[in-house]
Amino acid sequence: MDRLSNTVRPYAWGSTTAIPELLGTAPTGEPQAEMWMGAHPGAPSRLTRSPEGDAAGQGEQSLTDVIAADPERELGPEAVRAFGPRLPFLLKLLAAGAPLSLQVHPDLAQAQQGYADEEARGIPVDAPHRTYKDANHKPELICALTPFDGLCGFRRPAEAAELIAALGVDSLKPYVDLLHARPEDEALREVLTAVLSADPDEMTHTVAEAAEAAERLGGAHAPYAEIARHYPGDAGVIAAMLLNYVQLQPGEAMFLGAGVPHAYLGGLGVEIMANSDNVLRCGLTPKHIDVPELLRIVRFEATEPGILRPEAAPSGEELYETPVDEFRLSRFVLPAGGAPLDLTMPTPQILLCTAGTPKAGEIALTPGESVFVPADETVEVAGTGTLFRATVVV
Repeated sequence: MDRLSNTVRPYAWGSTTAIPELLGTAPTGEPQAEMWMGAHPGAPSRLTRSPEGDAAGQGEQSLTDVIAADPERELGPEAVRAFGPRLPFLLKLLAAGAPLSLQVHPDLAQAQQGYADEEARGIPVDAPHRTYKDANHKPELICALTPFDGLCGFRRPAEAAELIAALGVDSLKPYVDLLHARPEDEALREVLTAVLSADPDEMTHTVAEAAEAAERLGGAHAPYAEIARHYPGDAGVIAAMLLNYVQLQPGEAMFLGAGVPHAYLGGLGVEIMANSDNVLRCGLTPKHIDVPELLRIVRFEATEPGILRPEAAPSGEELYETPVDEFRLSRFVLPAGGAPLDLTMPTPQILLCTAGTPKAGEIALTPGESVFVPADETVEVAGTGTLFRATVVV
């Protein structure tokens, strides 16, 4: 078992205070958006492990290199057979101080097809207009540590029409008419297409009017006034009104599968995802939006925003059920005076402390600290606090 040293990413939308408050460190004044835990090549966790047979030798290594040196030992043979010689998930602390981009992720077949197509066309992986960075899908789960606001999946078209019509903006009336006149999937497709294809100058004026009206109306419109404050003139402000607004309370989670448009608006949470960089953006961003490919990927169906609550087991584990195998997230709330728990598994684990001062084996943890546990390595946790466990399903 190894204590992890993790990188904090300073994306512009990040909170300047949420992660420092959890870690008990002083804010720097700069945004601290995400702390990454895992073996993603962009910012792999680091650990210090003695070389085999050298008790005195110490050297910091990336978790990526440690796994590459002996995948079956670190991940277990079943995980290697299922996912290859790599850790298939990335665990994060995510602290949104401003809305993230409105986005959607492909399913596995779409990612493989899109990646192969762009490779065949010779588009550099780091090109700004490149859509598929790899051949993997990117399902996600966000679990709130504080009240957490987001957007997830399409509203019923009639509900979206009511929200938009209440703004009283003349240039939005054609969208309202479309939402009333078409079957649900056609209505959602036509309106999103129209919004993203509109003349930029005209849309800038429309968004300004809509933002002013949303500010005046407040209530259900208030989140969109706030979004527009961060992204003035962005067509994504109107696109966001087509989606369900979700407010998670601490301990609640939201699963984001392929084709589901979504955005995080604010709050601190634990996020886990398949290890991929494939993101198709729909707005609230200066980055490239590939409208034709986006329309191929998005699932145009109205859904209820599914809020997940952990399912308790006699072992003390509280599991967030999802339909994917690349990751499995659960939580342990360790009470004062409770018996130690054996968390040994035949799969790799990352244990993240979010409250209290529990111990994993001999390693004492404080909020924001984490450990990597190789497959089949004995690990017992004790003390008081909250631990999240990330692993895989095999």
